[in-house]
Amino acid sequence: MTLLLGAFTIGLILALLAMGVLISFRIFSMPDITTDGSITLGAAVAAVLLVKGHNPVVATAAGAVAGAAAGALTGILHTKFKINALLAGILVMTALYSVNLNVMGRSNVPLMQHTSFATWGEQLGQKLFRAEYIDLAGWRVASGDLTLLLLSLLAATAVGVVLFLFFRTHLGTAMRATGDNAQMIRALGANVETHLILGLALSNGLVALSGALLAQYQGFADAQMGIGMIVWGLASVIIGEALTGSRSLGVTIIGAVMGSVLFRLLVAIALRWGLDPNDLKLVTAVFVFAALVLPGFAKKLRRVPSAA
Repeated sequence: MTLLLGAFTIGLILALLAMGVLISFRIFSMPDITTDGSITLGAAVAAVLLVKGHNPVVATAAGAVAGAAAGALTGILHTKFKINALLAGILVMTALYSVNLNVMGRSNVPLMQHTSFATWGEQLGQKLFRAEYIDLAGWRVASGDLTLLLLSLLAATAVGVVLFLFFRTHLGTAMRATGDNAQMIRALGANVETHLILGLALSNGLVALSGALLAQYQGFADAQMGIGMIVWGLASVIIGEALTGSRSLGVTIIGAVMGSVLFRLLVAIALRWGLDPNDLKLVTAVFVFAALVLPGFAKKLRRVPSAA
């Protein structure tokens, strides 16, 4: 049960990452590689501030702002300097590796001895349930773990609702239209470049927020924790679309959260069944490849009988 609760909690935390990737990948049709660096940047900034004794809310917010700045930089390189979008993301992601090391001062920053959201969650759990362990459907689970799961669900729900409402505002609608047809929006007098920069800033801000919360939940920030996270985000979005069968805004956001949780559960089950952790990234890449290719292959198979 502890493994299951942990998988759900991490899946919900990484759902913020999935929503960030959703913005860049689906709304702006841009696979933003900055994700791999910005999630670590959010974790690094939050961890360093927590070690220095800052409030977890301030530390987490600072991590999200740092990620937003990284995303804005990618947008500026792409729009102002006319660098290919993919290359701009790679440049910023590469630079962020050194930035993250300089921010942390070392490759790993432990947080177990410092007050964080995880600490608050455990304390809140003991106050709510008045016990360190509780009985849940016949399983003995830590009250702190259950509380952290509920808080993660609350955070993912709140971010999803805010994101949905934002993209229904005038600015949000203009940003979505920019991704659909930039030439039309430009003809209407809107600033396409500004919308793209804001969109990438919002995307990477959510990614960095996910990194800051993930570091606090795991109890450390590591310079290598961002490797392959863009693949994780893409997998979550693709799985969510397969589950919901719709690309409407609200359903897509819900699907991204569902995809993140399901993907984390699959990973946890695979590890429990003996998958070598060294093969995890390889298996993830193969799974995303299959998720991208199989829907098109299935459509071709359905056309064959009708053509005959």
